[in-house]
Amino acid sequence: MVKHPEQRVGVLVDVANLYHSARNLYGKKVNFHKVLTEVVGERKLIRAVAYVIRSDNNDEMAFFEALSQQGFEVVMKDLQVFPGGVKKGDWDVGISIDAIKLSHKLDVIVLVSGDGDYAPLVNYIQSTTGCLVEVAGFRQTTSAKLLEIADDFINLSSHQFLINH
Repeated sequence: MVKHPEQRVGVLVDVANLYHSARNLYGKKVNFHKVLTEVVGERKLIRAVAYVIRSDNNDEMAFFEALSQQGFEVVMKDLQVFPGGVKKGDWDVGISIDAIKLSHKLDVIVLVSGDGDYAPLVNYIQSTTGCLVEVAGFRQTTSAKLLEIADDFINLSSHQFLINH
């Protein structure tokens, strides 16, 4: 796919999806700055948003601050803990709403997640706004459906996108 320097790009990162994929596949952490640099390339970055879940972990605030210093707008919500101990924390709906809103103002949305739940979002944006949707993720954990429908796929499985704990 040809990427033009004049393309206006928005990057939406499902931090939990990337974090868990890197940890489970490689036992490492993600270099989010390197990911941002790679997915934008020579194009115009308009917005970069990192969606995070806040729990009671003291280390996470330093991580969220580091994301902010690397050029991300950090959007947080609390981990939900239900009676019985079940925990839930995802940003699927929030990321989808933001992607739809931004798609009217951008040329390209880069969805940094391999979660197949985003397939209807990708289809909707492609068919209604003319905005391109690129997906960035680890090939081993990226939904086959996302790979099939994305306008481009950026494989983060290279070790250049990983850092040791």
